[in-house]
Amino acid sequence: MDKLVINGGNPLKGEVTISGAKNAAVALIPATVLIDGICTITNVPNISDVKISCKILEEIGAKVEWISKNELKIDTRNITNTTAPLDMTSKFRASSYFIGSLLGRCKKAVVGLPGGCNLGARPIDQHIKGFESLGAKVEVSQGRISAEATKLEGTHIYLDIVSVGATINVMLASVLADGSTIIENCAKEPHIVDVANFLNTMGADIRGAGTDVIKVKGVKKLTGNSTYSVVPDQIEAGTFMLAAVATKGDLIIKNCIPEHMDCLTAKILEMGAKVEYNDDTIHVSASQRPHKANIKTQPYPGFPTDLQPQIGVCLSIANGTSIIKEGIWESRFQYTAELNKMGAKITDQGKSAIFEGVEKLYGAPVEATDLRAAAALIIAGLVADGETTLTNLAHLDRGYENIEEKFRKIGANIQRISEE
Repeated sequence: MDKLVINGGNPLKGEVTISGAKNAAVALIPATVLIDGICTITNVPNISDVKISCKILEEIGAKVEWISKNELKIDTRNITNTTAPLDMTSKFRASSYFIGSLLGRCKKAVVGLPGGCNLGARPIDQHIKGFESLGAKVEVSQGRISAEATKLEGTHIYLDIVSVGATINVMLASVLADGSTIIENCAKEPHIVDVANFLNTMGADIRGAGTDVIKVKGVKKLTGNSTYSVVPDQIEAGTFMLAAVATKGDLIIKNCIPEHMDCLTAKILEMGAKVEYNDDTIHVSASQRPHKANIKTQPYPGFPTDLQPQIGVCLSIANGTSIIKEGIWESRFQYTAELNKMGAKITDQGKSAIFEGVEKLYGAPVEATDLRAAAALIIAGLVADGETTLTNLAHLDRGYENIEEKFRKIGANIQRISEE
C-alpha cells in the first residue's frame, strides 16, 4: 500500500503544467464507441480511471494503443460486445457513459452500476429518463443496468435536475438516433462542451453545448479519422491555485483556460491573494494568511463542488470564521474530520460546515476519503508544521497525474512510499 509523506512549511514557487481534464477524458473514451473508424486523442491524463476505461473498450472489441504517455489511438470499427465487464464498470462513476454510447451505436447495453467516490446518493434516474424518452427499455437489477431499443428516435427531453452525467449520457445516446433531440435544463461544464466538440469533429451535429439547451441532429454515422486534444483540467488548475494561496506561494499555472476559473478567482481575490490571467496561464501569489470567505457550491459556472475540499483547507487557516454550503453532494465534508486531526476547527452540519480559522495546522496521519479530499489533504500537509502521512491513495490516482512529482518541482517536500 502506498502512502505520501509530506513535510510542510515550504511556500510553493515556480511553474506547473496542467494535464488534460479527467472529467472530459473519461467521457471521451466511451464516446469513441459511437465512431465507426479510428481516432486519436491527445493531452490524455495518464490516470487510473482512464486506464480502466481503455480496458473496458478493449473488452468490448476496440483496439486501444498508447502512442505516447498522453496520446491514445482508438479503433472502434469492430465493437462486438455490448456487455461491459461489471467488475470494471463498478469501480468508477464515469463508466455509466458506456450505456449511452453502446445504446447509441448497438441499440443494446449492459453495464454495472457505476461506483466512484462515496459522496452520498448519486442516482442515475435522469439518465434512464433520457434513454427511455429516446425509445429504449431500461432495467436495473442485480447490480447492473440493461438498456435495449429496436431503434432510437429523436425527442424533447427536460432534465428534472441539472446533471453533468445525464447531460452527457443523453447526448451520447442521441447522436445516431433518427431525427432531432432537444435536451433542456442541461449542465454547462467545460467537459460537456469538450465531449460535444469531440463528437462534432467525428461527424456529429450537436449545437448548444455550454448552454442549458442542447440540440442534437441525428446522423447516420461517425467516421473518425481525426485527432482531438482533451481540454485542460480546470479542477487540477484550481487545486494548484489554492495550494499557492494556502502556502503563501507564487505559482504560474500553465496549459489552462483562465475563463473556466472565474468563480474560483473571485474567491481567491476575496481571500486576499493576487491572480493574473495571461492567455493560457494563471499567475497566483499570496503573501499573507487568507481572509475568511463564504462559499456555496453550485453547477458551473458557479463554484465547483470538486474544489470545495481544497478551498476548505484555505479557510481552515483563514483569519476569521467562514461557512461552506454544499449544493451538490450530501457527503462532501468527510475530509473535515481528517483536517481536525491536524488542528483545524471545523464543525459540519449536514450540507454546511463552519470553519473557525486557526493560525497553524500540525502534521498527522490522515486518510483520503475521496478523490478531491486526497488533494485537499496534500495541501494541508504542505502548510502544516511537521510530518503528515496520507494513505488510501487509490482515490488520488483516479484523478491526478503524477501530482506529487508536480508538487516537488515547485518546492514541496513530498515523497511516495510503497509498503507491502
